[in-house]
Amino acid sequence: MMKFICIVCFLLISGVFAHSQNTESLRRETIQYGTETEIVSLIQALINEKADYLDDELTALIDTSKNQKILNGVFAFFGERGKNGLEERAIRVVVERDYEANETVHSAVEYLGRVKSQDAVPVIMELLNTGERRFFSTAFRALGRASSGGEELADEAAEYLIDFYTYRDPGDDNKREVITAIGTTGSSKGVSMLAEIASDTNERIPLRIAALDALSKIGDNAGLEAILGCVSTNDPNVRSAAVGALGPFSGEEVDKAILDAFRDSYYRTRIAAAQASRDRKFAEAVPYLKYRAERDEVPNVKDEAIRALGAIANEEANSVLENLFAERKNSDRIRIIAAEMVMKNEPDKNLRKLIIELDDAKTKNQTALYNGLLKVIGETVVTGDKTDIESITRRFLRNGTIIEKSYGLDMAVNNSLTGLSAEITVITKEKNESISRKAARTAEKLGIQILNE
Repeated sequence: MMKFICIVCFLLISGVFAHSQNTESLRRETIQYGTETEIVSLIQALINEKADYLDDELTALIDTSKNQKILNGVFAFFGERGKNGLEERAIRVVVERDYEANETVHSAVEYLGRVKSQDAVPVIMELLNTGERRFFSTAFRALGRASSGGEELADEAAEYLIDFYTYRDPGDDNKREVITAIGTTGSSKGVSMLAEIASDTNERIPLRIAALDALSKIGDNAGLEAILGCVSTNDPNVRSAAVGALGPFSGEEVDKAILDAFRDSYYRTRIAAAQASRDRKFAEAVPYLKYRAERDEVPNVKDEAIRALGAIANEEANSVLENLFAERKNSDRIRIIAAEMVMKNEPDKNLRKLIIELDDAKTKNQTALYNGLLKVIGETVVTGDKTDIESITRRFLRNGTIIEKSYGLDMAVNNSLTGLSAEITVITKEKNESISRKAARTAEKLGIQILNE
């Protein structure tokens, strides 16, 4: 009997390996010989799977390819992950832009910004110096990001952007991009100009708001006076932006401004107060956040209050969150966000409660609540006894829907549940290719051996 079981397992694992190898082989052939449509479709599949095993092949592909859709797709795929390796090709696109489609140049510049390529800073500046306005917006944004990796380079970029804003016409439609880029550099060189824009009551509202956000990103105390001055301004949008900009700062005046903002009749200001409390992990704000989470008339204010409580995560805040989650009269939305915070802060303490509520939601056909809690448990990481997490993961893997199996695979990886190797191996034989590939990747991450015939 034992011999028979071993043979079955061997054949099953061998089949899994062959299937996985065949899929990877076909994908590599697609990169080598496929049409632009096939390759873009493959890139989308890799994005959905969060897979990076074909990065080298894609890098080699665009080194020689001039196809617009392929270049755009690969630059976007790498850029979203902040994945280096395409800088040389992207810079070549910018330098040789007369021979490239505009969209490809935009994609290349965007990529260089996302990976914070310091080598690209002079290239982007040169692009801006040409006065080719069609690239301004993307180039300003990329310059701020690319220069933020080093203090000297950030200062240089900030001074360049200030000069461009002041003496060279970026156009009204790009002024906000320039202001945002100055903030993204993180350089204190921009504080004086940004404070002036933020405080100017005759300036356009969008530019004042952008300046406040930029001051917050820089976080230099030299800009705090301007931010506090805007907290009491008449315009509600500027007021809410000013409160939101207080997150990186500290001091009695800052504390008072944030707490006062919870009483503001404009809902965006209350949201900003919650976000600032979250950023600063402001414990004194817990009673205010509790009140807003339970009673505010605007759902988005409740959401941000709950997330702020989750970030503060002291005993009082965690108690509020547990009660919000446990109260079945609360809306699904509140319970799901509270559950997310609870399971990030105290997963071992609350796992059984989450499982009970998950099963209750399924029994009562509360689909939205069930799906939300399912996502929460899928992201849960238990540090102590793994008996309960392993039990429910096994249930998902053996008897669950495709979605439940997918979350079960996440749970197995997140919690290193190597004892579920048999269940994971079975899923690699699923007809659904997406879930079978995910199971194969899960097996690899957990060190579950997949043997060749």
